Amino acid sequence: MNPHLTKLQTYPFEKLRQLLAGTTPNRDLREIRLSIGEPQHPTPDFIKGALTKALGGLASYPNTLGIPALRTAIVEWMERRYGLSGIDPDTQVLPINGSREALFALTQTIIDPSRGYVPLVVSPNPFYQIYEGAAYLAGAEPRFLNTLPGNGYAFDYDSLSEDEWRRVQLMFVCSPANPTGKVLNLEDWRKLFTLSDKYGFVIASDECYSEIYFEEGHPPLGGMQAAKQLGRGFDRLIMLSSLSKRSNVPGMRSGFVSGDPAILKAFLLYRTYHGSAMSPAIQAASIAAWKEETHVVANRRQYREKFEAVTPLLAEVLGTGMPDASFYLWARTPMADTEFARALVADYNVYVLPGSFLARDAGGVNPGAGFVRIALVAPLADCLEAAHRIRQFVSHL
Repeated sequence: MNPHLTKLQTYPFEKLRQLLAGTTPNRDLREIRLSIGEPQHPTPDFIKGALTKALGGLASYPNTLGIPALRTAIVEWMERRYGLSGIDPDTQVLPINGSREALFALTQTIIDPSRGYVPLVVSPNPFYQIYEGAAYLAGAEPRFLNTLPGNGYAFDYDSLSEDEWRRVQLMFVCSPANPTGKVLNLEDWRKLFTLSDKYGFVIASDECYSEIYFEEGHPPLGGMQAAKQLGRGFDRLIMLSSLSKRSNVPGMRSGFVSGDPAILKAFLLYRTYHGSAMSPAIQAASIAAWKEETHVVANRRQYREKFEAVTPLLAEVLGTGMPDASFYLWARTPMADTEFARALVADYNVYVLPGSFLARDAGGVNPGAGFVRIALVAPLADCLEAAHRIRQFVSHL
């Protein structure tokens, strides 16, 4: 067996299942699950129609590079969304089966363990757990940069030594961040690019929440967009995007990567052997989704309504507030986060995710401890009902 498998921690939702083992939910109240970031808004009919119309394509093997029409649709979306130009659909765009598998596979492509030292992969902390697993299984070690409310969830770059920075080969960035909702600004990107130039590491910019924001016309800044604004190319920069949250199609497993063509050339070679070609029917549905924006605006409106209704209610009893973007509330708890989550299920049948499950001890602290992640993915009525139950729960502590 691969010895690196022993380094993997139990996934957060399995930890939650184990935490709740033996806990009996309050059966007088219907269950409300806000623990997993799975969009629950309906998938638009036009996407489902495009998918079923293309089912005849299942009789042929798909190409790993994807069909030109899909790559062109993605490039056109990037032009509209980020103001980018000159992106080559043949060398700077690859379709992926959701950002999760691509984050893992990209790490296997980039990490070079033959340089005479153990490579490092830098990750925000708390973080999306794939970052850590991908690092270990590539033969690297993760290093965590704590993001804490006291400094606005900014990266603590000084927590790594000069020697550690010299060993970094890859840095994961998530903006908007999971779970804090933090969005990097242009100065944040300038600092990241400066470090990448100095130490030669690749930046993997995970932007799967980029289309869930609250002020129409003011979308979050993207990594490639920041590079353009700073007058630089895309050297050592890869952006990952997804339709899952944008278009409410997590089951389609569809997204793309773009950026440095040299990295993407190697990544395409890896993916050809990895067996990661996207189904022809999914490609057809993805083209339809990337070309249409009205449903995305409507999707954002639903999230905005939920945040506007729920955030004030929870802010009065938990340490929380509006995130920059994404569909999570990162809420400080009045007791241990694991005990809070367990008791909330037992007393009020509401499920949230303990923040400590999303982070690791670093610098003497677990930056997720004492927080819970609340995913406002359920319908508005359910989110409001959950908020009122949480208020009742806290008031009786």
